[in-house]
Amino acid sequence: MQLVTFGINHQTAPVAIRERIAFNCDVLPDALNSLKQCPGVIEAVIVSTCNRTEIYCHLADDNVDALSTWLHQFHHQPEGALSDYLYCHQNNDAIRHLLRVASGLDSMVLGEPQILGQIKTAYSQAVNAQSVGKSLGRLFQHAFTVAKQVRTDTAIGNSPVSVAFAAVSLAKQIFSQLSESTALLIGAGETIELAARHLADNGIGRIIIANRTIERAHNLAMQLNGYAISLSELPAHLPEADIVISSTASQLPILGKGSVERALKIRKRKPIFMVDIAIPRDIEPEVADLDDIYLYCVDDLHDIIEENLQSRRDAATQAEEIIDSQVEHFIAWLRAQDAVPIIRTIRELAEKESELLLTKAKKQLDQGIDPNHVVTELARTLTNKLIHEPSRQLRQSGLNTENNLIEAARNLFNIKD
Repeated sequence: MQLVTFGINHQTAPVAIRERIAFNCDVLPDALNSLKQCPGVIEAVIVSTCNRTEIYCHLADDNVDALSTWLHQFHHQPEGALSDYLYCHQNNDAIRHLLRVASGLDSMVLGEPQILGQIKTAYSQAVNAQSVGKSLGRLFQHAFTVAKQVRTDTAIGNSPVSVAFAAVSLAKQIFSQLSESTALLIGAGETIELAARHLADNGIGRIIIANRTIERAHNLAMQLNGYAISLSELPAHLPEADIVISSTASQLPILGKGSVERALKIRKRKPIFMVDIAIPRDIEPEVADLDDIYLYCVDDLHDIIEENLQSRRDAATQAEEIIDSQVEHFIAWLRAQDAVPIIRTIRELAEKESELLLTKAKKQLDQGIDPNHVVTELARTLTNKLIHEPSRQLRQSGLNTENNLIEAARNLFNIKD
């Protein structure tokens, strides 16, 4: 039995690679069902965000190569095409990795809280797909508890740093007066909501929210005195935007080079600042070739994010200590699970002997034999039967100086002297 984490993240692969093996919500149920058919896979959870795609598995054997083959085949990638970007953590390292990811210690933005919600969503989807059992179920619940402890007991989340915050910080550097600017936000998820609130807090002049579902865009826009539109209305409103921040789950680009070029002509070449946070990307990379366009993707935000991280790095040291301790706690639970079948077998054997002797005792009572004698004989015989094999093994172990069975027996039966 093995616990395994297998995948890529922002540290091992650029966005162009990450978007090739991202799992969107529509394909995730089929992906989990397919993964469960993979040889040796007992349980599975798939976490796929803009910064990572990771497969968490409980395997019956050590055939990790099967996961690589499955990932390549599912995303129609040539075998080995992703090898330079993939990592694999096993057992203790896999446990530690999940705890660090859930606590925000492995994120591009150290300590960011969004990843915990994304992991919870991934876990729920795996539960719905019936790909989670006892081991991964306990591991993920443990990760949620540890992440909460890290956020409560350290200052990991005190500094307002996130991808959304970094995007707004960069916009402030380009537009000195946000009060005179219009922001067009594409999407209505958590990242877009964070960006919208940061913009509002920094005095943005006007906010337009575009989303495939107009009701979601409207709900967010109402909270921020913004204006909601559908994605089909983007071409008409794009020329109004000084700032464009996009984060959707679309598998195809939302904005192409042609539509942006037309918007620039209407704006009379007035610059547009664009941030594409989506994986796969919402804005065609070729848009960056246009004059008067400042296009950034998630990887470009790294330098800005660095500015406000020192306090989180200090807190991360404390968080790592908590995680080290909690890894040991989970490993102890795993060891305890190894003992369960042994305990069950011992109990079944003891109950079997007890039933046999009890049946014999009842017959003796029916025959009129003295009850005191029957009970005494029952207790003596049961005791002898239960301790016979352990006694024989202990005597045998005394002949082997390297055998630690005697010390183990002292601990097992809590014998002090």
